[in-house]
Amino acid sequence: MATSTKRLPDPPADVYPGIQAERVQLLNDDAVRDDGRHVLYWMQQAQRAELNHALEYAVRRANDLGLPLLVAFGLMDGYPEANLRHYHFMVHGLADVADALRRRHVPFVVQRGAPDEVALRLAADAALVVCDRGYLRPQRAWRERVAAEAGCSVVQVESDVVVPVELASDKKETAARTLRPKITRHLERFLVALPQARLVDTTVPDVEGEDLDDPDALLDRLALDRSVAPVLLFEGGTSAGERVLADFLASRFAEYAAHRNQPQTDHVSHMSKYLHFGQLSPVYIALQVREHADRVDENVETYLEELIVRRELPMNFVYYEPRYDSYEQLPGWARQTLAEHARDRRDPQYTAQQLEDGQTDDPYWNAAMDEMRYAGYLHNYMRMYWGKKILEWSATPEEAYATTLRLNNTYFVDGRDANSYANVAWVFGQHDRGWTERTVFGKTRYMNAAGLERKADPQAFVEKVARTVAAAQQAGSRS
Repeated sequence: MATSTKRLPDPPADVYPGIQAERVQLLNDDAVRDDGRHVLYWMQQAQRAELNHALEYAVRRANDLGLPLLVAFGLMDGYPEANLRHYHFMVHGLADVADALRRRHVPFVVQRGAPDEVALRLAADAALVVCDRGYLRPQRAWRERVAAEAGCSVVQVESDVVVPVELASDKKETAARTLRPKITRHLERFLVALPQARLVDTTVPDVEGEDLDDPDALLDRLALDRSVAPVLLFEGGTSAGERVLADFLASRFAEYAAHRNQPQTDHVSHMSKYLHFGQLSPVYIALQVREHADRVDENVETYLEELIVRRELPMNFVYYEPRYDSYEQLPGWARQTLAEHARDRRDPQYTAQQLEDGQTDDPYWNAAMDEMRYAGYLHNYMRMYWGKKILEWSATPEEAYATTLRLNNTYFVDGRDANSYANVAWVFGQHDRGWTERTVFGKTRYMNAAGLERKADPQAFVEKVARTVAAAQQAGSRS
């Protein structure tokens, strides 16, 4: 007997080559301004000049309208939870953007101020505003305000994920297993190269901006939290990110699937920080991985699972969960079981300050905290262990959640994004299921040092971190 299969509807035609219609959204009903002097691409999330769907859309719209293009970035002082470590990586990346756009003869300006204020100021003379997409509350609020007040058409173009969030799912997914098939069926449509268009009218609009020739001088002028020093082990920017990816593919990718969960090794790509600031496109990374491998093997499948499904599950989470940074958003079963064990004895118990200083009796955990403080990074497997021990050692689960999120966002270069909020929530039961009930943890997943020793070589991890700390100190970083 023949079986029937459900056929996906034919997708809409691409807006431009490589720019799928589902990536493009009109944010208001305003028309293109007849007397506009230029097209404005307000760059914020996709901080790159390569494989940037919003940029290429803006170039082509400018050409269609016979207008010049202005690319602008709003650089604000004291973004919430951001410190010098984050700004250093970002501003050096913006200098790389400036160089790349200069080579394409595309005008680029960075102006001081809240991003929405900068965008509205420059939108006054624009025929059309194009923006990229962000998923956190502040990013969405900026775009909503610009759309409401710009007085001209505002178009949002997604370039931060492979498959647009609403196309993949119309609800908050409970786990990677429920999102995976919804994303996978769209991959071949969205994992495609993006042709670069040449800007026809390269007239430079008369707009003042910050000097990016000396990024450190610009950083000195900003009013920032300077309590956490930059990490000089990694360089910000698309060019640097491409070199890091190329090195990973050439030297470590062949053993990625076998060793990616071994924190004492370095069989990881270090792409998260470049993805966080939009300095590399996930589409670019996926295409490079596919091109490098002569066939789709376990390494390719495992890496693309992490890059796409596991990264875009957090995007789904923060988009459909308005309380994504609150303990109260945890699944009911998780909050209930943690509440039932809230009065369990913690032995040992540490204060938030002791944890931040790495003053525990667990050398593996202390090494993890050292890597965070000095390198702005922590291997994903150790991130899970690190978070679970904070839950075990804190006075209450609510205090543990607050401490985990604060330390995550303070020290990780890739902190403060959708993955941060989803990963912290995972420690407390989000995107997980109930397990055997235990003291303190209740039915949330348990991790301990003995398990770490069975699955990896944590002593070798401690030794690796010591070398990393020494290298960071030599490079000029400090905790």
